[in-house]
Amino acid sequence: MFNSAKTRHSLVLLLSLIFVSSVAVQVSAQQGFEIIPINDKVVMLQAPDGGGNIGAFYGPDGVLLIDDRWDRDTESLLEAVGELTDQPIRFAVNTHIHPDHIGGNNNLAEYGVVILAHESVRLKMLTELRIPRRGGMFFPQPSAQARPVITYSKAISFHLNEEEVRVFLAPPAHTDGDSFVHFVQSDALHLGDVFRTNFYPIIDHYNGGSYLGMIEAMALAIEIAGPTTKVIPGHGFGLSDRAGMVEVYDMMITVRDRVAALIAQGMSLEEVLAAAPTADLDERWGGEATWNQNDLLPIVYEELTQ
Repeated sequence: MFNSAKTRHSLVLLLSLIFVSSVAVQVSAQQGFEIIPINDKVVMLQAPDGGGNIGAFYGPDGVLLIDDRWDRDTESLLEAVGELTDQPIRFAVNTHIHPDHIGGNNNLAEYGVVILAHESVRLKMLTELRIPRRGGMFFPQPSAQARPVITYSKAISFHLNEEEVRVFLAPPAHTDGDSFVHFVQSDALHLGDVFRTNFYPIIDHYNGGSYLGMIEAMALAIEIAGPTTKVIPGHGFGLSDRAGMVEVYDMMITVRDRVAALIAQGMSLEEVLAAAPTADLDERWGGEATWNQNDLLPIVYEELTQ
């Protein structure tokens, strides 16, 4: 029947693709990546919209990328890397499953780049993808060429350019396959979308994410960081640091505790939303139309009432 679940799902996928295509036209007209140095080995490649920011680690042994944004960004990405070094891109790490972080995999694989991710990321690539924004948007299944050829379960290390780069699984947070990347000697972190500096954290329950797990993951990252550590946010403008992570962590604790207090008073989800427990935080964190307090609070409520 026309109103079957399969038909509705197909319509959602079609609308998602139309939306992404319209965004692609807008973004393609913008400038390429801004190179923000951490040192002479590690840089942040900031996207024009501050989303899907890429880490690049380079030297005589070649280039390691952290995420690769959309497929339409590959040319700009290669140009940015070419400004840093004439060495080839050898590896790319996917911090999680979302298409704004893995969309360049297929193109990079054609250049011989080896893709690495947590094992759950590869498993999720065996079917169509879904992101939580706008009530849930579907994307086509990635090609076989785009899948990671190396996966890990708990942790793995690269030894390149006279440095160790540790990639390890974070607690379930943004998704259940979030990788943290620690450039040990460079004292730098890339936390994927577990850490964003421009709006409320996105929790993808569909892909195994957890608000309470994200608090745990942020606490872990803060423990790793020192006073001079630089942090590349998955979304946001400019480098951050330990203080920036503490700001996000404190905000998340505040939201959790306020919602928990309202639940203890016997409030329903509708009553919690009406009480506006994040009103004083929304100006700083709630400015993104596709993900704000109205998306986050039901998730926090659900986890605290399970």
